[in-house]
Amino acid sequence: MKVLVVDAGGRGNAIAHAFSRSEQVKEIYVAPGNGGSEFFEKCKIAELDGKKIPSIRAIDEIVRFAKKCEVDLAYIGPEEPLSLGLVDRLEEEGIPAVGPKKEATILEASKCWAKDFLKRIGVPIPEYANFDNPEEAKEYIREKFNNGIVVKADGLAAGKGVYVCDSVEEALRAVDEIMVQKKFGEAGNRIVVEERLRGIEVAFTAMTDGKTVKPFGHARDYKRAFDSDDIEGLRDFYIGLTKKFYTKAQIEQLYREGKLINPNTGGMGAVSPHPAVTEEVEQRIMEMVVEPIIENFDKEFKGVLYPVIMLVEENGELIPKVLEINVRDCDPGAEAKLPRLKSDMAEISMAVVEGRLDEVEMRFSSDYCVAVCAVSGALKGREGLKPGYPADHYTSQPITGIEEAMKEAIIYANGIAKTNGYVTTGGRVLTVVGMGQSIEEARSKAYSALEKISFPGMRYRRTIGLDVPE
Repeated sequence: MKVLVVDAGGRGNAIAHAFSRSEQVKEIYVAPGNGGSEFFEKCKIAELDGKKIPSIRAIDEIVRFAKKCEVDLAYIGPEEPLSLGLVDRLEEEGIPAVGPKKEATILEASKCWAKDFLKRIGVPIPEYANFDNPEEAKEYIREKFNNGIVVKADGLAAGKGVYVCDSVEEALRAVDEIMVQKKFGEAGNRIVVEERLRGIEVAFTAMTDGKTVKPFGHARDYKRAFDSDDIEGLRDFYIGLTKKFYTKAQIEQLYREGKLINPNTGGMGAVSPHPAVTEEVEQRIMEMVVEPIIENFDKEFKGVLYPVIMLVEENGELIPKVLEINVRDCDPGAEAKLPRLKSDMAEISMAVVEGRLDEVEMRFSSDYCVAVCAVSGALKGREGLKPGYPADHYTSQPITGIEEAMKEAIIYANGIAKTNGYVTTGGRVLTVVGMGQSIEEARSKAYSALEKISFPGMRYRRTIGLDVPE
């Protein structure tokens, strides 16, 4: 069979890699893909009339390609094409697709709506309130702040619209950035302000055909841009961001006082399986969160459901509370999770679209995977010092060592292009995945491979896979 994977980054390459291991699959096209989409057997970048698909938002071109190449199955990675109705369009053309239809993406497309829905059906969530007025939100923050608060843009913000705030001042700045400065555009017209839960965060995924729902793996995600002791990294970032000079001592002082935010990112790495998720915890998440969502949602939902869970200890038990819902696979959690998939990805996908997921067994390896993201960090160039991911960063930087690193680890490309060699094209550049019988072995392989890769401004966290506070 021919498979089309719609994605531009590392998650899409991990999905394509999973399909490449199926004997049922002969060809995998990735649209728009990137310079690493052809790292794996059977995988190639989709081209329409001799040109690459321009973006994940090019719905017409994606549908035309799928028809022209007579693909047997499409698998949609990111939330944006789902929210633009790509699955609806593909199915209208008779092309089976894994992913929810447009109307069902409201679970992710509006955090405010999702919070109200979860409260109504009795799924455990943090205390929260929704706002469309920034001054009312600030008043609520001043009144409710107690050892931390979280501010979230309502709409889609590529994983960057969440501010975990340790002080009132941070939270007020977050409101301004989202609602006044419109850092995330229309996604910031409304916000959710919620209590900051303390516990164990889990990127949990399930697969459903709309009737049957089964666990589809889990990961521990690392969102903060910097390790907590990376003062030099924070210093370079804030000098580039503010265009002001800071000494190391000044940065340390500001960080201690809570006046510097260690930025949230789309993800700096992940480990799978999540060390804290036992079979008992997994079953509790399914019974208290996943199954009620699918049973009570009044729209058909097929594909991956990804609730972000905080396990909070209550009366000696870990209770799952939902921080937010996503309608697609996690990133970079998928890069840590999918290499462990033992079941046939094509068989799972066809069972989803044909409504017979109850016939398929979900099997994952007992091995651990540690995925570490190498990103475009602070770099001085023609336009001065840029702070690096998740803020402004340079691209087109030459990358060396990828082939050598592949001998030790799996390499998924987030943002690279292939010219004479490889160059950077985005904030997240590469995700390097080590696999082993223990987290320590997997970490060792990932970081050993990373040492062989180099590009100007390259930065990565040193604590992925360790039990460190986020």
